[in-house]
Amino acid sequence: MNENDDIRKVIIFGEHFWEFYNKRTQKVKDRINWTIKLIKTVGRISEKYFKNIKGTTLYEMRIISGSNIYRIFCFFDKGRLVVVLNGFQKKSQKTPKNEIKLAERLQKQYYDEKEN
Repeated sequence: MNENDDIRKVIIFGEHFWEFYNKRTQKVKDRINWTIKLIKTVGRISEKYFKNIKGTTLYEMRIISGSNIYRIFCFFDKGRLVVVLNGFQKKSQKTPKNEIKLAERLQKQYYDEKEN
């Protein structure tokens, strides 16, 4: 499958994602890359891998590697473009509010910069 077959385009906004990504082991990076490819190429993605955060326009990519759980926030722009924001290692049942707030600030920054 080549890039022209992709259903969605995925872009990375800012440095938050890369700061998170570059600190991960190769095994975790491979899982992240696999999940991004899934989002790009599969029409209907299972909530096991990609889920809306209630009360927001944000989604979280859900990555599990061994006993570690990771979340990467993203959102849709123009329906088919997925913009990846920030990620973190999940250590409790609930997603930390500060991580959601950061993603919402980055989303706002994305739209503000896009208008200029």
